[in-house]
Amino acid sequence: MAIFNTLGEKPWLESTSGVGFEQTEEDYRPGKTALKFFLAVVSVVFFLFTITFLSRTQFADFQALAGEPWLPLENSNQLMINTGVILFASILLQLSVSLTKLSTNIRLSLFCAALVASLLFIFGQWQVWQLLNNNGYYVNSNPANSFFYLLTGMHALHLIGGLFAMFRMLYVLYRSKNSLKFERALQLATTYWHYLFFVWLALFFLLTSSTETFKTIAEICGF
Repeated sequence: MAIFNTLGEKPWLESTSGVGFEQTEEDYRPGKTALKFFLAVVSVVFFLFTITFLSRTQFADFQALAGEPWLPLENSNQLMINTGVILFASILLQLSVSLTKLSTNIRLSLFCAALVASLLFIFGQWQVWQLLNNNGYYVNSNPANSFFYLLTGMHALHLIGGLFAMFRMLYVLYRSKNSLKFERALQLATTYWHYLFFVWLALFFLLTSSTETFKTIAEICGF
């Protein structure tokens, strides 16, 4: 489309003047700094919830959701599929950032495919929540259930917030045709998606662990 024709350009490589390059870097730096600060805050929040979760696993009323054949997350195929989907979204975004020699339409297609994959991840998580709920694993029936809904829900909310920002990026590009601004935002979004992927890996490990694994972790952490 004509409005996306300039997306692949790199104005900072043009030999116009040093001033233009400095302005580009300074325009990009505040967003990058804000993202680093936001990720630091989110990391602290997830860390505190994780510590609380590990501490709670040592109470007698805690029943892990995996570790025995009859438990719902012992077969974690759906969660494995969801993990592959969010990894795919992260890879697509990285390709859209890195492969600058590709045509504009291809890079935009990669970006939009990442959006679709992220939506599929959220839908897959919702399917797991429905499975648990339909089998009687309600949010208030067991501390492990509560933490599963809490942690996966928090992760999904952060992903939804990122999706909102990415849709807004497309809207701003459509209205302003500011390809350089879109490029900067795309780099930040890609970093954010990589971060959410690694957070999900940690949550996946914790939420599908057995009671014995929690005991071992608790001993190592000194609970």
